[in-house]
Amino acid sequence: MKKIMAFLEKYFVPIAGRIGSQRHLVAIRDGFVVIMPIIMAGSFAVLINNLPIAPYQNLMTSMLGESWKSFGGQVWMGSFAVMSLLVNFTISYNVAKSYNSNAVAAGAVSLASLMAIMQPAAEAFAIPYQWTGAVGLFVSIFVALVSSEVFVRLLGNPRLVIKMPEGVPPAVAKSFAALFPSIITLSIFALLKVFTVLAGVTDIHALVNDIVQAPLLKLANSMGSALTIAFVNHLLWFFGLHGSNILEPVMQTVFMQTLDANISAFQAGAAIPNIVTKPFFDAFVYMGGSGTTITLIAAIYIASKRKQYRSLANMAAGPGLFNINEPVIFGMPIVLNPIFMIPFICVPVVTTIISYIALASGIVPKTVAMIPWTTPPIISGYLVTGGSVMGSLLQIVNLIIGIAIYMPFVLMAEKLDTEKATEEA
Repeated sequence: MKKIMAFLEKYFVPIAGRIGSQRHLVAIRDGFVVIMPIIMAGSFAVLINNLPIAPYQNLMTSMLGESWKSFGGQVWMGSFAVMSLLVNFTISYNVAKSYNSNAVAAGAVSLASLMAIMQPAAEAFAIPYQWTGAVGLFVSIFVALVSSEVFVRLLGNPRLVIKMPEGVPPAVAKSFAALFPSIITLSIFALLKVFTVLAGVTDIHALVNDIVQAPLLKLANSMGSALTIAFVNHLLWFFGLHGSNILEPVMQTVFMQTLDANISAFQAGAAIPNIVTKPFFDAFVYMGGSGTTITLIAAIYIASKRKQYRSLANMAAGPGLFNINEPVIFGMPIVLNPIFMIPFICVPVVTTIISYIALASGIVPKTVAMIPWTTPPIISGYLVTGGSVMGSLLQIVNLIIGIAIYMPFVLMAEKLDTEKATEEA
């Protein structure tokens, strides 16, 4: 164990730390964080519109008429339907902000560059909405990262800056300073579109979807990918690295698309296609936070007689109900604690397997809603499955299993602490 720990600390932790602080990955993470309230609004709108309870549907129709779902539909149009456009701006904004550059201008240029490479819809030269939602995220993120890098570097070139005389309002001067960098950046993507058309590729989004995106999403919707995410996240946490933040770009880019496909199917009354989504982890794996530590708190209440542990449980129980578990991770501590390393990683892996099987077999409906990550267990399971009690029952099963796994390690840690205290005395 010591050799493994030494190897991981020497090679794994430094690499993970650099990845977690990498400028572009941080920008992707923060860009999605900005739009998360909008995405949740759209998710709740879909859930309200399609809650599969016949008396509720009949009541709403009788009170508001047959078109009562149009309000929720418009909320969805302003959120999930334009997700790629929103996140393109926010990611580019955060990249430019990390360079202390003109973030708003970078975001505007990035959005313009994305529109420049889009293939218009056939009817009335319209915006192609099939690529403005989650399906277009890969291209949107790529354009945001490349355009913002090009724009920031051009903006830093004094030869391309138009200097205005004194007395000109700062906003106007700033706008003219970004004139040539904006023109050049936008022209690069316009030329890219021209060259791809000459090469016989009229729709860049469709090409990326067929070659990269579709195969990757099929791979992501597997038990193997879910187990990899669960394992790596908690291994990072064990070494004191914020695993959730480090993996957030992957979670948002890949698993938000699988959720979007589920929501579209749910709206259409079709079969829900994907098992592994972001709410899958939030609701069924990360109960109480990473490590499913709400089950550790329960195990302490059940098995521990040590005053120190029970005091920590009392302090951490309230935040733990809302999936905030820093008091446990750093107060126990779990970080670099070899006794709790096994259950901290094992519980999420086991609950991932159980949850995947439950959803794959149809015992529990697949996830169709994005909820705030602070939503307490039992409630979250009901909401993410579109109002199914089976979602809550699955959470209860996972909680019981998590408690059973943590309890022997709580007793072991308590025994070792008692022996150590006795030796010191």
